Amino acid sequence: MSSTHAPAATSRREQILKEAARLFAERGFHGVGVDEIGAAVGISGPGLYRHFAGKDAMLAELLVGISERLLEGGRIRAASGGDRPAAVLDALIEGHIDFALDDRPLITVHDRELDRLREADRKRVRRLQREYVELWVQVVREVYPACTEPDARASVHAVFGLLNSTPHLSRPGALPGRAEMSALLHRLARGAFAAVGVDEGASGSASGRADGGTGVPGGLSAPSGTSGQPH
Repeated sequence: MSSTHAPAATSRREQILKEAARLFAERGFHGVGVDEIGAAVGISGPGLYRHFAGKDAMLAELLVGISERLLEGGRIRAASGGDRPAAVLDALIEGHIDFALDDRPLITVHDRELDRLREADRKRVRRLQREYVELWVQVVREVYPACTEPDARASVHAVFGLLNSTPHLSRPGALPGRAEMSALLHRLARGAFAAVGVDEGASGSASGRADGGTGVPGGLSAPSGTSGQPH
């Protein structure tokens, strides 16, 4: 984005969600009260009910919302790449790295709290994550035509697991600078995808179903079920 554009103002609702994600990640959904979330954004606990019906609604918006944003962003990147599959794959990796570095609390919340969602919301998250995974699978197979669909899907889940490992590296000094970490993750992801082109007789096939919690956000840790990927 050009430096001449002012950043979009953060709404109070967005502030609440950001602090809720941070607190849920640090202390767990049941370890955080509405009053504490309110205090983090400078309003009374009861004042939060003007924005959300309660903690359950916040959790649903966090997990459904990030799954929607990842899928929408992935589709935009895929469309902007035109007939250059390798450029599309690089753009998808860059977009997911931005998520993995900037929204680490959401990865933790997804991994710990997804099962607390209402069934309808949980199914919606899983559906969005499946679509996100399949978008990647299609691009991977365009870049590596010899790659089978099961291998491509397995590699996508593996890369989501790799990228979504950032919450486990959150100790001070555990990560290099953001630019360096982004470049490192990109190289690692590209290397993982390149491995699917290795002759199976030499390396063995990665074929098989990969539908555990490795992706959006595992699901988000990688979208699971397909999915995080969140998932």
